[in-house]
Amino acid sequence: MANIKSAKKRIKVIEKKTALNRARKSQLKTAIRRFEEAVVAGNKEEATQRFQYAQKRISQVASKGTIHKNAAARKIAKLAQKLNGMNA
Repeated sequence: MANIKSAKKRIKVIEKKTALNRARKSQLKTAIRRFEEAVVAGNKEEATQRFQYAQKRISQVASKGTIHKNAAARKIAKLAQKLNGMNA
């Protein structure tokens, strides 16, 4: 355990940030999973709505620094590819 006051504060701050990042990543994974379920079900309208929500959630998480912006772009591109694959 830390003895220095600033080190104790860092521990508290890191715990809060870790909890926030974990919650954000969980929301992100849930949004992606729901989109993929809609794609598998073949429901184009629902998949489009869930894609928009997932895209928004990914962008928000990237803007907060939880995931890298390039990782966010890659995830969005993969989801868009799956959505466009439903048309074919």
